[in-house]
Amino acid sequence: MTLPTMNLAAAQTRYEAEVTRQWAAHPADGAHDLGHLRRVWGRAKLIAMDEPCDMAVLLAACMFHDLVNLPKSHPERARASTLSAEAACHFLRADGFAEEKLSAVGHAIAAHSFSAGITPMTPEARVLQDADRLEALGAIGIARMFHVAGQMGGGLFDADDPMALHRARDDRAFALDHIDTKLMKLVDTMQTAPGRAMASERAEWMLSFRTRLLAEIG
Repeated sequence: MTLPTMNLAAAQTRYEAEVTRQWAAHPADGAHDLGHLRRVWGRAKLIAMDEPCDMAVLLAACMFHDLVNLPKSHPERARASTLSAEAACHFLRADGFAEEKLSAVGHAIAAHSFSAGITPMTPEARVLQDADRLEALGAIGIARMFHVAGQMGGGLFDADDPMALHRARDDRAFALDHIDTKLMKLVDTMQTAPGRAMASERAEWMLSFRTRLLAEIG
């Protein structure tokens, strides 16, 4: 059973307030903010039109999937999604969320992460994983890629060898390297047909951007 649209909207408002409260103690992260959560939820709803889900579970998972947001350089980064799942279920239980659905929310959150390496086993987990990974592709993916590289002290690209033709790729040092080291590989990890279609289109656009960038920097 899914919640009526009005109840979903009310739940989203509560969830966003809780995320904002828990994030308040940590530095702002422009790549993981309410805008990111809202975009993931919006795309998840589109994908779920072809991949039937429990929308209450999907909403909760989308809103709380980055509740514990550790920097990519943090030693516990691979556990961030599991920690997010635990924190989300703790809040949802107190908020009156159906107890029998908490495990589905927790699994979807834990499995969304690339670094966690957890296979999504439910429709909601598959949809969330796809919706979140789409954020790493296309125009928004490029914006977030350069933003995160700046946060970590990396450069835009290697001015002497931007395509890494004569060196090993290093996406910690150069943002542009991240396209080949990780982002293009995401297309093959998509779990749903709508997700694969959107990912392929966004990946093509991203490669077009790189071609234009290389032309401009000579």
